[in-house]
Amino acid sequence: MTTTMNHSGAGIEFRNITKRYGTGGGAPLAVKGISFSVPRGTLTTILGPSGCGKTTTLRMIAGLESPTAGQILIGGRDVTTLGPAQRNVSMMFQSYALFPHMSVAENVMYGLRMSGQPKDAARAKAVEALRGVGLVGFDDRLPSELSGGQQQRVALARALVLEPEVLLFDEPLSNLDARLRREMREEIRALQQRLSLTVAYVTHDQAEAMAVSDQIIVMNQGLIAQSGSPRELYETPRSEFVAGFMGEALLFPGKARADGTVQLGPLTLRPRTAPAAGPVKVAVRPEAWSIHRQGQGQGLLPATLRKSAYLGAVHEYTLETELGSIFVVSSDLENVPAVGDAVLLGLGAHGVSVLGSTGGAGADAE
Repeated sequence: MTTTMNHSGAGIEFRNITKRYGTGGGAPLAVKGISFSVPRGTLTTILGPSGCGKTTTLRMIAGLESPTAGQILIGGRDVTTLGPAQRNVSMMFQSYALFPHMSVAENVMYGLRMSGQPKDAARAKAVEALRGVGLVGFDDRLPSELSGGQQQRVALARALVLEPEVLLFDEPLSNLDARLRREMREEIRALQQRLSLTVAYVTHDQAEAMAVSDQIIVMNQGLIAQSGSPRELYETPRSEFVAGFMGEALLFPGKARADGTVQLGPLTLRPRTAPAAGPVKVAVRPEAWSIHRQGQGQGLLPATLRKSAYLGAVHEYTLETELGSIFVVSSDLENVPAVGDAVLLGLGAHGVSVLGSTGGAGADAE
């Protein structure tokens, strides 16, 4: 399949978009003056908990909802007041929304036929689109004869065959089991990159967002909490909310010193960006901790192992320390302490972020 997009500039642009449900100043705000852009040929995931405004945002891109204020551009064109049919976007829904009485090919060619294309030409494009998603020879089957993963591919082919300027995904993998979710997110990402599609993708699953995205926009209560690459959001969250939402993290009180270091109990951290002197919070992910035997070094945190679980690829530990209970994930399967052992904990650079005392700007530690 070929696309005719110009790959420069913004594919989608939100300019100070507000969405209020109902009329009057007391009507609830679902989206509160957000601005962002999705560069052409890239995939941006809008991530957040239920009720954060992410699905409303996606529906405004599609034209299924109208903003109360602000401006929406797609491909540099103002589409704020245009309906879905005038926007050249395709949307994949959580339920796939396949017609059960139509064959696979008829489902894929439906949009082309509705736009007036002749049946033979539409079917040829549908077969090509199905080939592009790995479904050769499935043209005449009914959706009920397909697995969940195959139905997902049919829905994807139906969206792609229209050669949209923008492709939208609304929780597309939530109905699949864990193995299929992983396979389909890899396929979606590979197709997006191969065809240089501009994609906005909504999910509440942090691992899914990190696997498919060029950019992640984390939303909370109708606002953008932080945006950036998956690595930026995971390693340098700017708030307690983002630190917690982008994977498991424990928060500890620390103290930033004038020399740029941060004291966390007996541990001394050296953030790449020195925070202002004073109280701070340190977000630590479970994989950042390393476990040492007694007498293996100074400046480590004494701990007692309380719980241990073997998960195949890793061990999970719960340890008691002067900083409180600490959860640790370790890939060291050889040196396994026993419950009740006294050990020492050290911190690596990866997975440690220093937040301001109010949970504001963050810096990763060295």
